Amino acid sequence: MNPIILDGKKVAESIYTALRPRAAALVEKLGFTPVLATIVVGDDYASHTYVKMKASACKKAGLDSRIITLPSATTTEQLIAEIEALNADKTVAGILLQHPVPEHIDEPACFNAIDPRKDSDGVNLLSFARNAMGQSAFGCATPQGIMDLLEYYHIEVAGKLVVVIGRSAIVGKPLAMMMLNKNATVMICHSKTQNIKQLTQQADILCVGIGRPEHVDETWVKSGVVLVDAGYNEGNVGDTDIERIKDKTSAYTPVPGGVGPMTIATLIRQTLEAAEHHWT
Repeated sequence: MNPIILDGKKVAESIYTALRPRAAALVEKLGFTPVLATIVVGDDYASHTYVKMKASACKKAGLDSRIITLPSATTTEQLIAEIEALNADKTVAGILLQHPVPEHIDEPACFNAIDPRKDSDGVNLLSFARNAMGQSAFGCATPQGIMDLLEYYHIEVAGKLVVVIGRSAIVGKPLAMMMLNKNATVMICHSKTQNIKQLTQQADILCVGIGRPEHVDETWVKSGVVLVDAGYNEGNVGDTDIERIKDKTSAYTPVPGGVGPMTIATLIRQTLEAAEHHWT
């Protein structure tokens, strides 16, 4: 079998190319460059790396980036106050709170403090609810990026059995809802699922986002599966052992270079859309 490599990096670059003239036209109209404001709390190395990548992506698309770095001791109340200040800032089109935050912070409360009109990462509860009900809202960036990647490669999800491993609020749950809204039959598996391999082996499309390096191997999948690995772990590996699985797939996302670039491109696209909706 010669699987299709779902090249997120290539698709992301095409998104930036399409965004640049739109951003330039908006900047000319406004007289300033709309900003994606990113808040990162603490000293997590991976978080700071991701934030730099997002700032670079803003530049590619013709938007501006502002990074707000807060100490690990920041309280929930202080973080919400920072978010509220960005909500009121007329130059800020999108707000991103980098996940994860320190454990003592009420992350959902902070996500929900983001104005839904500026929720370009799609993490606000209202954004999630609207998406689940098929209404207009910004999608959670990683799941939306996955949906866009599959669409680019003309991989149909309607009528397919999609198995999602992982039930996080920013990947698994919203991805399941997006797949359901596209008429897939959806099954969600997690750490308490019994006989999990018997279930994943039925999947036409298997999506994995559990944060466990190379946990899923070739014994979890049937021949011809479309494999989407949303994980990224130390050592530049995903949540699947792709080298052992890829020959059984009809299509798969590489790690790195698959879902990751699409997550960032989706965030930047939704930031520009937020700016266009707000100022046009």
